[in-house]
Amino acid sequence: MPTIWLVLVLIALSVAGFFLGRSRALASANGNPKNLHSLPSYYGHNVALSALVPALAILAAWLLLQPMLVDTRVSNMIPQEAVPEGTTLGLVMSDVRRVAEGLDIAVAQGAMTAEQARNLRTEFSDVRGLLGEVGVALGADVRPEVMRAAQAYRTMSNTGTTIMTIVVALVAVGGFAWSYGRTHKDFRARNVVEQGIMALLIIAASLAILTTVGIVLSMLFETRNFFTLHSWTDFFFGGTWAPNFRGDSELSILPLLWGTFYVSLIALLVAVPLGLFAAIYLSEYASAATRSFAKPLLEILAGIPTIVYGLFALLTVGPALVRFFGQGEDGILGVEWMTGATSVLTAGLVMGIMLIPFVSSLSDDIINAVPQAMRDGSLGLGATKSETVRQVVIPAALPGIVGAVLLAASRAIGETMIVVMGAGAIAKFSANPLEAMTTITTRIVSQLTGDTDFASPETLVAFALGLTLFVLTLGLNVLALYIVRKYREQYD
Repeated sequence: MPTIWLVLVLIALSVAGFFLGRSRALASANGNPKNLHSLPSYYGHNVALSALVPALAILAAWLLLQPMLVDTRVSNMIPQEAVPEGTTLGLVMSDVRRVAEGLDIAVAQGAMTAEQARNLRTEFSDVRGLLGEVGVALGADVRPEVMRAAQAYRTMSNTGTTIMTIVVALVAVGGFAWSYGRTHKDFRARNVVEQGIMALLIIAASLAILTTVGIVLSMLFETRNFFTLHSWTDFFFGGTWAPNFRGDSELSILPLLWGTFYVSLIALLVAVPLGLFAAIYLSEYASAATRSFAKPLLEILAGIPTIVYGLFALLTVGPALVRFFGQGEDGILGVEWMTGATSVLTAGLVMGIMLIPFVSSLSDDIINAVPQAMRDGSLGLGATKSETVRQVVIPAALPGIVGAVLLAASRAIGETMIVVMGAGAIAKFSANPLEAMTTITTRIVSQLTGDTDFASPETLVAFALGLTLFVLTLGLNVLALYIVRKYREQYD
């Protein structure tokens, strides 16, 4: 049974459990809700949750673990000689999964029977033609061992799915029967339901925390593996970034840090003044009608995908800067300072535009939080509106504004698509904003693009870069939250 149908069956069973549990509780009280320990809906919720929650938990865990277990078992079936030179086991496993998927599609479309799919004995060229008819594309030729692995993969996956369906259905029916049998007028349904909801809330909070811990630990372990293959002194103190998958790589983070900070600095120079001035106008000078129209319009910028900003940088801002700085005598300035559309200035300008609503929205909320009594006192002493804003409101809101700027800086440091398309891919030290450079996030994308076996320093360096970026952004976020919290304690 497809997973979506299994989920729909569980939801239907849960809905039925709600009404049946509620009816059983009322029947045990002779139809009088006053004789029940809890409200009738609690009895229905108890049956519904007992049938749904354990089954969904097992379903989620099964769907998470089964692919990993099947991949591990099937990959062990592929001999080393079946892996062509120049490729990796991961690439072979991709073909295995595609063949298995193609066999499933062929069976579903009637191109072959399930028995034929299990006992397929033919040349791979014939299999390629069969699967091509059902729309499955394969890579290089695969040996018979890989075909057998694909058949085993399909068999294990289908068997696991069947067992999963049976187990989940039994758990759902068992939970339904157990909770329905306990339903009577003296049953403390409210206490049980509230405890169950509390447990779900705790589990949700724990999952969020454990996910963060898991992400950090995964980066730590892979970073440790990287430093066993590459010198940490070269990574932290070297001056060259030159990955070479044939060996002798120079993998220093310093040129990437310089490019990251340079692009982020230009972005902040654009975003902070514009965002702060917009926030001051909206909070102190704009009428209610203007504010209700301008603020949502300004925050639309925050909803634009970053890939769109990247295209804007590559196709509009970059060529405009080239016409201004880089066409020699035919250009506007008559100079040849810029040779291509990708540069630090291109990415910084567009990233700054992206950060404007981030800075303005946070600063607007912080400025509005300044007590009105401070404004009234300043105006009562004879200060003008502009003097009140400059000498009272902004100094009072300054800690919060600094926190907003730091949060914007962490957002800029972690940006990827804009710098991928607008900044270039050259890792170097340069103070010229019209030259192409690269950042940490760009190099992470580059090092992990394509099929990788995570066994070379050129691949594992992405995790060291990611961990360094995580520490930088975490430090900025902690500092910003500390400043904002201190500000709120002062004025709340």
